[in-house]
Amino acid sequence: MKYESALSVRTNEGIEPSYMPAVSLRSYSNDCAIHERPHAAIAVPPVSIHSPRQNRLLAALPASVYDRLLPHLELTALPFDSTLFRPGRQVTHAYFPTTCIVSRRYMMENGSAVTFAMIGNEGLVGIPQLMGGDATPFQMVVQRAGHAYRIRSETLKSEFECGGPLHFLLLRYMQALSTQMGQGAVCNGQHSIEQRLCRWILLSLDRMSSNSLCVTQQQIAEILGVRRESVTEAEKRLQDAGVIRCQRGQITVLNRAELEVRVCECYEVESGEFERLLPEQVAV
Repeated sequence: MKYESALSVRTNEGIEPSYMPAVSLRSYSNDCAIHERPHAAIAVPPVSIHSPRQNRLLAALPASVYDRLLPHLELTALPFDSTLFRPGRQVTHAYFPTTCIVSRRYMMENGSAVTFAMIGNEGLVGIPQLMGGDATPFQMVVQRAGHAYRIRSETLKSEFECGGPLHFLLLRYMQALSTQMGQGAVCNGQHSIEQRLCRWILLSLDRMSSNSLCVTQQQIAEILGVRRESVTEAEKRLQDAGVIRCQRGQITVLNRAELEVRVCECYEVESGEFERLLPEQVAV
């Protein structure tokens, strides 16, 4: 099957570029916000050299497992709104995002879409193949353009079925991802649009090295499953409070601490599970 992805680039023969060490999910965005939390992890400046270890799952693997996977990892540029997986199509590759964010989306018969999970540098796109299914009823769509390391599904599955560190790590990641999806359903049914917007902004920032999001109100409305006018009103309240600054196609967070005050409890549950379940290094 042919997938919509951009030009792929491999790293130099047998030589891995210097990499960014593994850090917590929130590390990058905490330092970017003007008002940091006192307990925020030390942020690592963004680097221009790509490395698989910019993905938290790959960075946590012991050297022996990482070295086995490295020859099979292919650096791939993923443009905004490109589709990695389509409903019912065979999943031939998995992706370890480094600088991109991918959304899991379900398309309704009437043409509307519901987004219920996002995957960034903390995770893996391509779980169905590992769980025994060759396809998925969902779309996987690039929400933020960037890069990922692609690997053939059968190669990853073979390592997963060995029952070693990768198996341990991905099972814990699946649990954290399930928490995100379940909590998202709770959030959509119980909390205000402003709270849901705060949650989405924080989850996005946690997977980026910037405090700015390039996104339109219409795109946010589609992600949250609400009217664009509702997003406009929620953004205005946050902007009037000095929490964010909205420009055409861009949201800049000015006060992350206040954003965390205004968000519902769902964000803390989700981010807490990722921090609890994903170690920075898996024991050999």
